[in-house]
Amino acid sequence: MSDVKSKTLDAVIVGSGMAGMYMLHRLRKQGLNVLAVEAGTGVGGAWYWNRYPGCRCDVPSIEYSFSFSKELEQEWDWTEAMVSQPELERYLNHVADRFDLRKDIQFGTRVTSANYDESSARWTVTTDQGDVFDTNYCVMATGCLTIPNYPDINNADAFQGEVYHTATWPKEEVDFTGKRVAVIGCGSSGVQTIPIIAEKAEQLIAFQRSPVYTFPARNAPMKPEFLAQAKKDYPEIRAKQRNCASGIAGYTGPAKAEGEVEKPKSSRKILGLTAEQRQAELEEFGMGAIPNYVDAFFNEDANAIVRDMFDQSLKAIVKDPQKADALSPKDYPLHCKRPVIDTNYYEAFNKDSVSIVDLRESAIEELTATGLRTSDGSEYEFDILVYATGFDAMTGGLTAIDIRGIGGESIKEKWADGPTAYLGLQVSGFPNLFTITGPGSPSILSNVIVSIEYHCEWIDQTIQYLRDNDIKAMEAKQSAADAWADHVNEAAQGTMYVAPTCNSWYLGSNIDGKKRMFMPYLGGVDKYDQKCKDVIAKGYEGFALSR
Repeated sequence: MSDVKSKTLDAVIVGSGMAGMYMLHRLRKQGLNVLAVEAGTGVGGAWYWNRYPGCRCDVPSIEYSFSFSKELEQEWDWTEAMVSQPELERYLNHVADRFDLRKDIQFGTRVTSANYDESSARWTVTTDQGDVFDTNYCVMATGCLTIPNYPDINNADAFQGEVYHTATWPKEEVDFTGKRVAVIGCGSSGVQTIPIIAEKAEQLIAFQRSPVYTFPARNAPMKPEFLAQAKKDYPEIRAKQRNCASGIAGYTGPAKAEGEVEKPKSSRKILGLTAEQRQAELEEFGMGAIPNYVDAFFNEDANAIVRDMFDQSLKAIVKDPQKADALSPKDYPLHCKRPVIDTNYYEAFNKDSVSIVDLRESAIEELTATGLRTSDGSEYEFDILVYATGFDAMTGGLTAIDIRGIGGESIKEKWADGPTAYLGLQVSGFPNLFTITGPGSPSILSNVIVSIEYHCEWIDQTIQYLRDNDIKAMEAKQSAADAWADHVNEAAQGTMYVAPTCNSWYLGSNIDGKKRMFMPYLGGVDKYDQKCKDVIAKGYEGFALSR
């Protein structure tokens, strides 16, 4: 560890992903002395760390981009409809260079603690490099999907081969040629990486406990004329993003020419259609139509129908009945978890070299020096083990840091009964600490860059207000945080997200010992934004302001 380096700042930002970068840009324009602290060696956050084969965004590139700079919108040319990780990382590096952000980012440094002093209303932030930062404001841009989740497997260190996690993939290319590969997990990262690895591996075994509902991505190269028109239409696209529930405008390009026949679309509801009509829609629109039936979000009968349609489609693609059965999500409803989109995922299982072990039938017992053993006594050998087991979502990036507020209470202790944060922006008992896309905000249930931009702008406006009015400290009231948590819970009631058989990372169910609680806000970006504006209009209702 280097010698202790002390520095007094107006604000410290933890992280330099999309949220940290935009927050840094905003606070610098306000004239603050601000520093972003980043564990990685480059910008990008999730798009820096998640560089596994096949990694790409599931939101259209046109809409998964910053809106704060008209010049930036016009100068960047996307090459695909839904962009891959390497291109997104290049885009974010371009943003960092264009706005000269790196000079105020300290890379290769992990924040280890943040402690609040009540007498001075300031935070002391320490790092693994020996830094001690004294700051008025602490902004946590740690991201919703940050801390990798490793399953609790007996003898986890016994395996002698190569081990990787999709969330901490090395920059150097991993060569799977001629290797036997095991992939544990089947969320988005597993679905994206399995077809790519299967192209080179001699053998791939997928170990899956909770198979996912996944649908064709239908990604394609970006058409130059589409991109050119989108650049002209950006003002309308951005306005629609901010004024809809998902933060996705659903931009389809130029308006239809006069006389042009619009392509038919599947029905919005499955109930009311006859069995023959359902079959006709499935044949016309394919598996991709299934998540579009909105009544399946709320109605169990509708959900059962679309699940049968899904299984029918799955069995038509995967030729081996055993593989198709193992890939079928039998024990939880569609929309319990975020549906995944894929490219040739199910088709990969038609290869003789790709097999699947259904962990609902026989769980992983332990790792061995050469592979793993399941509870039925079966042994599997492989050369490379890939964990595609996701994250300690929403809260992991915060609880991984020793954050202590009033009275020395840690954020882990504060959230022992579940994470509550007023509007997802502040935690009671932790003044002047802001959380970008924290629990209780639309975050991962929305186009997250839209939610990130709104939070950064709200925090920037709020800090400016505090400074202009000589307000020493701002803290969410516990009563407001509790009331908001109740509202977040109410917004999710009646949906498949909180169905009795649903276990998802939205609820924290993937982490042993984590309190089950629905964390993101399902009310929509538009309603959430209006609530935040109302709070400001009422003099920061729900917050305690101290001069």
